[in-house]
Amino acid sequence: MSANLSAILYLISGVLFILALRGLSSPETSRQGNLFGIIGMVIAVSVTFLSVGNFSSGFIYVLIFLAIGGSIGAFIAYRIPMTAMPELVAGFHSLVGLAAVFVAISAFINPEAFGLGTPGNIKLASLIEMAIGAAVGAITFSGSVIAFLKLQGIMSGAPITFKGQHALNALILTSIVILTFYLCSTQSANLFWILIAVSFLIGFLIIIPIGGADMPVVISMLNSYSGWAAAGIGFTLENTALIITGALVGSSGAILSYIMCKGMNRSFFNVILGGFGATEQSAGDKNKEQRPVKSGNADDAAFLMKNASSVIIVPGYGMAVAQAQHALREMVDTLKKNDIKVSYAIHPVAGRMPGHMNVLLAEANVPYDEVFELEEINNDFANADVAFVIGANDVTNPVAKTDPQSPIYGMPVLDVEKCKSVLFVKRSLSPGYAGIDNDLFYKENTLMLFADAKKMTEDITKNL
Repeated sequence: MSANLSAILYLISGVLFILALRGLSSPETSRQGNLFGIIGMVIAVSVTFLSVGNFSSGFIYVLIFLAIGGSIGAFIAYRIPMTAMPELVAGFHSLVGLAAVFVAISAFINPEAFGLGTPGNIKLASLIEMAIGAAVGAITFSGSVIAFLKLQGIMSGAPITFKGQHALNALILTSIVILTFYLCSTQSANLFWILIAVSFLIGFLIIIPIGGADMPVVISMLNSYSGWAAAGIGFTLENTALIITGALVGSSGAILSYIMCKGMNRSFFNVILGGFGATEQSAGDKNKEQRPVKSGNADDAAFLMKNASSVIIVPGYGMAVAQAQHALREMVDTLKKNDIKVSYAIHPVAGRMPGHMNVLLAEANVPYDEVFELEEINNDFANADVAFVIGANDVTNPVAKTDPQSPIYGMPVLDVEKCKSVLFVKRSLSPGYAGIDNDLFYKENTLMLFADAKKMTEDITKNL
């Protein structure tokens, strides 16, 4: 394939990626945006595939690994449940970072194959690009692995901190800059390997102090890092599609991180450096006495809803675990048949990744005009008769507004406690992902419904 034709097709794929992001910005156009992204990726991969040449050994290797990687990716995507989507995203981010590291290593060891010069005499601009790509890729890989382990429950979701942690991180980041400078001056292979090793280490260190409550921001942050790693390697390979795609992913991930930070009242600067979730929890939560709660059943919940004029549904990770979105939609349809106004309140970080709840509700064909973000609906709780909280713990916890020692202090939360009645569906009084008790459980107007979210919702529908 000629260079001019490749450039044109890469440009077309880049335009399709931009249209994909535009489409994904709204639920109504998300399916079309996803289709644009798929077409763009098919074009980009096909052009890269055909650019290898005729049926040479290199062509065969590309075909083999494309088949292996595509098969594994398709199998995982098909089998993965929606509840494990955050872990999947973290895992895929790690692979993007690792791929950037491998390409940088290949380019450094054999620069002639990439048209970058000879070993020990690599073009300065290319050396800077591959050093940055390798460093960011290594940080993305090790950071994403830690995020995956925390989300999967293999590693504790609690912040892991130690004395002098921030100073050590600053020292390592400074050393990466110094190593890059001397690498460009000497082109020493030893410095290149040290740079990669140090980058793997800092990726590990900036994620371990982040607590589970902040994991949605970590996902969007690592998404941005993986994009910048790809863009850096795109410059090294002089691949237009990789540069455009990496820049789009990096910038959109950064914007998403900023939006998530606003939703959680976090400092964007601290997110970039890591360790923003390291607020220590007060020891009082572990030792305080069990307070009394009011519990009820499906018949009680149905009675309250029957006599309500407006109900606000607050979905959370508990709904995702129980796969209760379809049962919830059936319950809401029953309520609307009785002329009860129903709307959905979505917190920006409900679930364990950005947009988690929106995707689940869309899967159940919930009308988009019934779904509202925190800023749009928070004032409506005071005028609503019933708030039906289905597994949303940390994002409804009033302690975020009252306890400076809480890990979620300052995070805007849904004001469900202002409703006349709160129905809270949960298996037990166990804390949420942030690891703290929810004061909402013990409010006078709260009725706890201890059960599996799907079964409880189905039982309420029967009683209605």
